[in-house]
Amino acid sequence: MPDESTPPRVVGGYLERLPLACVAANLVDTAEVWSFAGDDAHRDIVGKAGPSGLIYRSLRADAHPAPYGSADALAHIALYGPPEILCVWGLGVTEALLEACASSVRIYNSIDVEPLRIPPSVSRHFDIFLTGADWQSEQIRQRHLDATCSVLPIGPEFASDDTFFPTGADKDYDVVYVAATQPYKRHDLLLDALSRLPGRRALCVVGYGHLTEDLKADALRRGLEVDWAGPVSHSEVNELINRARVGVVCGVDDGAPAILTEYMLAGLPVLANAGLVCGRQYIRDDTGLLASEADFAAALDRLIKTAAEYVPRTVVQRNWTWPHSVRRLNALIEPARTRKKKVLA
Repeated sequence: MPDESTPPRVVGGYLERLPLACVAANLVDTAEVWSFAGDDAHRDIVGKAGPSGLIYRSLRADAHPAPYGSADALAHIALYGPPEILCVWGLGVTEALLEACASSVRIYNSIDVEPLRIPPSVSRHFDIFLTGADWQSEQIRQRHLDATCSVLPIGPEFASDDTFFPTGADKDYDVVYVAATQPYKRHDLLLDALSRLPGRRALCVVGYGHLTEDLKADALRRGLEVDWAGPVSHSEVNELINRARVGVVCGVDDGAPAILTEYMLAGLPVLANAGLVCGRQYIRDDTGLLASEADFAAALDRLIKTAAEYVPRTVVQRNWTWPHSVRRLNALIEPARTRKKKVLA
């Protein structure tokens, strides 16, 4: 058995890294990741593979449209009590659940471009909002004037240099794109760029999405050198991206994708769409390039040729790995705890 006094390694995907960071930084003693599922949900996901120090729990979702509620979750809270810190991503919450966690520091992080896809009756209960860009914070404050907001998107900010790192693999691809095959990820921009750069090889790593076969057919029709992989584990993602010289983010309406800093930790500079609405702050002179769609092919060619001149891993380690981000998060949590104690006294 692992020594419980030893902090857990902060590894895995963005769902795991924030809770594990909170345990490693002694903000909390234990952490759980809850998911709401259908009638086949199990209260505990026995044997689910994941980072040491994290409990996965699957709770039955109520049969109604989003935002999703769960009588199962309410019963669990009634039996065991609310968590000290409750973090919510996306649409997985109702007012009833937040009211049951009135003593918790309640944090909302939208993983989408629209920062508040939940109604005001739900969002008014949150103590802290984590956003991906200043404009998202302003949009939240338009609804809730006194909202505590911070540009601290959990994906790129809570980066793990234990999960993503250089392996020294041969660079048999010029460019890699890790993204779901959904329209907003804009694979067409990469394929258009490759059409203008004959001989360049690309690897697309796919987690999910309904456009995979259509995109494969499009690349084949254009005569492009594109290979496809996935779904794969986080360790396999690291192995795959290490085989490329640069990484790309092609989307516009994307909520500060985690892959931005994951590429960088593997040693890859990043080319991102200049229209990206969340996450452009991670593309600096020392980490990569921003390019308009009209200039994307030329910028990609230039970045491939100069990739060895960048040291993006060092930049991320100095700024955006989880120890930096969890300190910023704690600076928000402590005042929220103080305010909550006064209200509940």
